[in-house]
Amino acid sequence: MSIVKDTISITAITLVAGLALGVVQDITADPIAEQKMKAKQEAYKSVFPDADRFGEVELGDKTQELAGVLSDSGYGAQTIDEVMTAFDASDNEIGYAFTVTTSEGYGGDIQFAMGVQKDGTLNGISILSISETAGLGMKADTDDFKNQFRDKKVEKFQYTKTGAASEDEIDAISGATITTNAVTNGVNAGLAAFQYMEGGEQ
Repeated sequence: MSIVKDTISITAITLVAGLALGVVQDITADPIAEQKMKAKQEAYKSVFPDADRFGEVELGDKTQELAGVLSDSGYGAQTIDEVMTAFDASDNEIGYAFTVTTSEGYGGDIQFAMGVQKDGTLNGISILSISETAGLGMKADTDDFKNQFRDKKVEKFQYTKTGAASEDEIDAISGATITTNAVTNGVNAGLAAFQYMEGGEQ
């Protein structure tokens, strides 16, 4: 009889705990989503300061085609999570802002925003999510590293350990080649997406 009582008690406790967790999740889901959206909008503004507003590009059937373009270009470990058109105050299209995720990080996925002007100039990148090694890979989220991509007009970047000597070269983070490679490939995937977007409009 005590076993039955214990079972009923445990079941009741489990149900109550489950309901409580569900309620807490419902309460916190919207604020978390809003915070993520706010962080993303701030990141877009930081990589496209000339933009007055951003409008989401609905890729629809092009999503798979874009993924194929990235894969064919050697960026199968990168995904374009979101494409936004940047508009100036006169409502003219002035470029794109992309959210890119690269799965090649040492500590897992790295997600960042990047802005590209209509002429192909990369305004820069803004890290949204990163969990690399402190003091090493986390240096990818410093201005010293990120600014290497700023105001550059190249088809793709490469990293070097011997000192960047051209526009398309960036200095690798010392002791964090994997992180450097992940971010560089992510940026190159974003540039490939830009070229796809522009080509698709012609």
